[in-house]
Amino acid sequence: MIKPLILITGNAGFIGSNLTRRLLALKYPVVGLDNFNDYYDPRVKENNIKPFLQEKLFKQYKGDIIDSKLLEKIFTKHKIKIIIHLAARAGVRPSLTNPKLYFQVNVQGTKNLLEVGKKHQIKQFIFASSSSVYGNQKKTPFKETDKLKPVSPYAKSKLKAEKLCFKYNFPVTILRFFTVYGPSGRPDMAPYLFTQAILQHQPIIRYGDGSSKRDYTYIDDIVEGIIKAIKKPLLKEIINLGNNQPVSLNNFIGIIEKLTGIKAIIKEKPRHPADVFQTFAAIEKAKKLLNWEPKTSLDKGLKKFIEWFKFSQTVKCP
Repeated sequence: MIKPLILITGNAGFIGSNLTRRLLALKYPVVGLDNFNDYYDPRVKENNIKPFLQEKLFKQYKGDIIDSKLLEKIFTKHKIKIIIHLAARAGVRPSLTNPKLYFQVNVQGTKNLLEVGKKHQIKQFIFASSSSVYGNQKKTPFKETDKLKPVSPYAKSKLKAEKLCFKYNFPVTILRFFTVYGPSGRPDMAPYLFTQAILQHQPIIRYGDGSSKRDYTYIDDIVEGIIKAIKKPLLKEIINLGNNQPVSLNNFIGIIEKLTGIKAIIKEKPRHPADVFQTFAAIEKAKKLLNWEPKTSLDKGLKKFIEWFKFSQTVKCP
């Protein structure tokens, strides 16, 4: 059976590179599109895609989703059937300083992809959204039908992009990811920053008193959810992908301390205005529609991440 050609936007990033690896292992042909921006060191992304560059089923493009001419060129050359849209201007806190950029990339970029997908008659569109769209919910766990209260420009741009997706007639699945972590994790996120600082006996910055909670979800579980979504196209659905087990920031730090055998040096700062107090995914819909549920506990996932981190520090980027 010939498998459909898949375009992955943001394929050189954390989630994108892990997904690319898995899809190529499953013999899916993949076209990757990433702009390798400097939100963090572009060499990290270049390193992420190195293993794929010699694969016959893989083609990489360097460019931006806001470049509609480039998108048209890619779709004219390749018979893309599925778009998995992971590309975004990332970061909740930085979005406060440049909201215009976040809306340009996350909203207009998504619209460009939807339009080119419509023109070239794609069969499926999978959009990576974020738990941040829920905002400061008091009722837990967060359900897909909850009233949304996004508090940052990043979250608002993701919500606006979600609404755009439902204006198109091809099958669309919106996946709301909850705090994804694991090997090749982003260097700006807490698992990476805290592990690095603790191993180097440097202070970590804890925003607030450590009682805030996150629903940390391991990368392999997220990738599995995306693959299940590929195999079961849905007309217009929003589905949470989360671990369904929120952990406080203090407990999170404690697990890293236990796994490294090193006590953290903590510097406390006030809670950031763009941060929500908690995230907590209801996953009944994912179980029902995708037959998906997370398999990796935070202890096991952080153990794998720390092992990867230690190894990665012995291998320098080019």
